[in-house]
Amino acid sequence: MAPSHESIVIVGAGIVGLNTALVLAERGFGKLITVVAEYLPGDTSATYTSPWAGCNFSAISGTDANALRWDRLGYAHLAKLASTSGGEAFVERTPSIEYWDEVVPHDKIEFMSGYLEDFKILASTSLPQGVSFGVSFTTFTLHAPKHCEYLYHRLETQYGVRFVRRRLPSIEAVFLDPESTKVVFNCTGLAARSLPGVEDSKCYPTRGQVVLVRAPQVNTNIMRHGKDYETYVIPRPRSKGHVVLGGFMQKGNGDASTYASDTASIMSRTKALSKEIAQAEPEILNVAAGLRPSREGGARVKRENVSVVGKGRTLVHNYGAGGTGFQAGYGMATDAVDCIEDILFEIGRGSRARL
Repeated sequence: MAPSHESIVIVGAGIVGLNTALVLAERGFGKLITVVAEYLPGDTSATYTSPWAGCNFSAISGTDANALRWDRLGYAHLAKLASTSGGEAFVERTPSIEYWDEVVPHDKIEFMSGYLEDFKILASTSLPQGVSFGVSFTTFTLHAPKHCEYLYHRLETQYGVRFVRRRLPSIEAVFLDPESTKVVFNCTGLAARSLPGVEDSKCYPTRGQVVLVRAPQVNTNIMRHGKDYETYVIPRPRSKGHVVLGGFMQKGNGDASTYASDTASIMSRTKALSKEIAQAEPEILNVAAGLRPSREGGARVKRENVSVVGKGRTLVHNYGAGGTGFQAGYGMATDAVDCIEDILFEIGRGSRARL
């Protein structure tokens, strides 16, 4: 049977699913891809986490070999986007400062210093009270919802990827046509915890609350990593002075409500952290909460053989990025796609034969 749009199916249209589609499309498989998702870029839901992100590249991710590699690939990807398509992709180089109160991931920082632009360890005399270590470098800030919409439209118009809005009852149902669907990428994020056929008990939500403000005087990304908190100030590219203030990393908390006390805490902490925020009272535009798709042991990127109506098929899991999807997602997608090179070769050969 000739390859069709159903040859490769991606379930989930968050940043990890979109990046998976992008990596495949960049390798020539765009017209053979269908992305199936309950929510698509432009939608909002507490469980559709990607649009709520800050978002930036930071040292907040893990320290294992996979996380280090994914970050490096992600930084290179964002650097290329910022240089070639920064305006339309809503990706921008931004000066950044990161502080640690106690636990400093020195090995991770040393690794990252090898590729971060303008990396510098800050003098201890310049650190705020209570901070034990700090660095500065050039980060990439993204306008999360707009970046997702950019990927969505680029995949459709440039590469011919098809998007279908559908809530699936099980992972088996993702194989749209048992005959033609050769491989499925499971990029379901937090839904992997309950989706029949996956039901990964290691998945859990990590609640965050953010405050979107108008503060055009802010040009610097700044983060402070504490024992029980994360405080951050992230300017949004091409947003007429919008800035995302946060936040919280509440493991296992699935409450998507917002609370005035959390807002007050965020405003107090960010004013103390950022001189730019403290210059003028920011105008609060919106308060939102989102549930990061976290996983014990880190993200799962793994190939699995499954039986669908008696036929052997391939399922590739790619989820569990937590709060690092925008910086690690492209690297995760690269690994996920690399693990099915044999299947892609066969699909590609069939496509060429059809031509």
